[in-house]
Amino acid sequence: MNARGRRLRRILPEARLTPRLLIIGCGDVGLRVLRMLAGRWRVVALTSSPARAAELRAAGATPLVGNLDEPATLARLGGLADLVLHLAPPARGGAADQRTRHLLQALGRKPPATLVYASTTGVYGDCGGALIDETRALDPGTDRAQRRVDAEAQLRAFGRRHGTRVCLLRVPGIYARDREGGHPRERLARGTPVLRREDDVFTNHIHADDLARACVLALLRGLPQRTINVCDDSELLMGDYFDLAADLAGLPRPERISRAQAAERMGAIQLSFWGESRRLRNARLKRELRLQLRYPTPREGL
Repeated sequence: MNARGRRLRRILPEARLTPRLLIIGCGDVGLRVLRMLAGRWRVVALTSSPARAAELRAAGATPLVGNLDEPATLARLGGLADLVLHLAPPARGGAADQRTRHLLQALGRKPPATLVYASTTGVYGDCGGALIDETRALDPGTDRAQRRVDAEAQLRAFGRRHGTRVCLLRVPGIYARDREGGHPRERLARGTPVLRREDDVFTNHIHADDLARACVLALLRGLPQRTINVCDDSELLMGDYFDLAADLAGLPRPERISRAQAAERMGAIQLSFWGESRRLRNARLKRELRLQLRYPTPREGL
């Protein structure tokens, strides 16, 4: 057993057998999961792009070509794995997540024992900067968040119907220096402004490596039909986050503008992120999954 495998055994004493894992949506976080497992699990990764087969195989997974938008291509998924990690986002448009619907239809032919889904903290909507936990009522303020609420409901129902242990991970902004678009330096270099302090919103973060570790721990330790906020310990206003990143990167701090100026200068998507403010508790993450954050705040992660 190599050093990485021994380290995984120490932090995951439950992983004594060789589980069969199916990853749906094996992008950056999925590849980090594969690197963490280091060949100790048998992993199949669903991809809609045959061109990615070599990359996935090199990372330690058996590639399987299929498209969540084309249900006929998913027939082989039922019974393929004991554990399923669902990282694929919904398609754009509408209030329902048809991709998750197609996936569950395929898995339902022979359901897995465990299914972990990476949702979004956007399902809470705007909380006015309040400190919240997983018991907070859902109040999605955008169509993309509503699609995640729909996916969560589908997964809960699937778990109850088939006896599958479903764990829902609610994930905020993902960052990492080696993740495409995962560091604010490009936005800072473009000179994109942020809100002035009196108009600013709280934002939440998780390093991509800590998220990958949380995914594996949820597969092993997640409680049935449970939701978990996967976030770090920081409580940063968005402007302070970008100021921190600028200081660490040796770049000028971004311009501060009013909300009225933002309405004139920024696009609808950016404004939607500036319209929600919340601070997240991560007690379940630490207590139930027993995750020790390597990057407890963006200062360490950036």
